[in-house]
Amino acid sequence: MKIVVCVKYVPDAQADRRFRDADATTDREGVDGRLSELDEYALEAALTLVEAGEGEVVALTMGPAGAADAVKKSLQMGAHSGVHVLDDAIAGSDSVGTSLVLARAVEKVGGVDLVLTGMASTDGSMSVVPAMLAERLGLPQVTYASELTVDGGTVSIRRDGDAESQRISASLPAVVSVTDQINEPRYPSFKGIMAAKKKPVETWSLADLGVDAADVGLDAAWTRVEQITPRPPREQGQVVTDDGEGGARLAEYLVTHKFV
Repeated sequence: MKIVVCVKYVPDAQADRRFRDADATTDREGVDGRLSELDEYALEAALTLVEAGEGEVVALTMGPAGAADAVKKSLQMGAHSGVHVLDDAIAGSDSVGTSLVLARAVEKVGGVDLVLTGMASTDGSMSVVPAMLAERLGLPQVTYASELTVDGGTVSIRRDGDAESQRISASLPAVVSVTDQINEPRYPSFKGIMAAKKKPVETWSLADLGVDAADVGLDAAWTRVEQITPRPPREQGQVVTDDGEGGARLAEYLVTHKFV
């Protein structure tokens, strides 16, 4: 089984993230980047499937030079090889452009049985790329998997909702997105870190994928940020000294602010 896991290089969610003044795209210069936490769950799911049988896991990313770090960590966790789509024309791509590039890259990898993604990116949080990717590849999609199994030519998932859980199956090849409830991603071991240095990583341009630069990037985006409002600074809290009436004052505060 050959599994491609789409991994994204994103600004650290704990950092003070900002937008660029020039074009309102994410400012990646002054913020540390990392492999998206939500994509680690997809990678762990792929590794678990392969370790239970046979196959290989390919980590696929697109983005600036720093995105190579997302592939690097994927290899350290256990992926067998990596692909980095690197092209200046990609900058500013929205979900439509992203799904186009990823689809062409998956096709170039070839012989793929399963494409796994996280349920969203921690920077864009659109959650639509898996569906767009499946449409472009002409494959069935099953999304928001909190449990994942493969039996022969069928992939089955459990999707948990607020009131019920669903069991959904699809024939392979397929595109599957997973939630952060599906597993606990492993930490790279020292052996994995050393082994990653010898694993193959290919770098492809848009030309290698047969993608026209005019179809991606900010100018081709179907969506863009129109307005940005800075988050207001945190206000100083109110200190309540418990003189016997602390409970009543706390209840009054909660009621006044409609927390209860």
